[in-house]
Amino acid sequence: MHYLNDYPRRQQGVAILEALIAVLLFSFGILALVGLQASSMRLASDAKLRVDASYLANQKIGEMWADFGNLSGHAGTVEVSELPAGTMTTVVAGDKVTVTITWKTPGASSTNSFVSIARINNNGL
Repeated sequence: MHYLNDYPRRQQGVAILEALIAVLLFSFGILALVGLQASSMRLASDAKLRVDASYLANQKIGEMWADFGNLSGHAGTVEVSELPAGTMTTVVAGDKVTVTITWKTPGASSTNSFVSIARINNNGL
């Protein structure tokens, strides 16, 4: 009977140990969700900047289509205020137009770029 009295004493503290392990696992899960949310926000921001760059390049090419007689007047580099540290470089080589937009995402070490190439001609008109 001596062993029966010792058994409950050896089991003391097991419930609190199980609760602490459960809290630890729950905390890791919450930290993973917070990290996933932060990553998702960063990727959504990067995607928005790429869409904005695409829109600006297409807008510039549209302006050049409307002003076909003055293609070389559109060549050059300008700042783009819609993007962080953004610039737009337009190169005209005959009827081939290359619009390159670069920007730097805040907190990033690398520069991003979007390039759009189009042929603008009068189709014999």
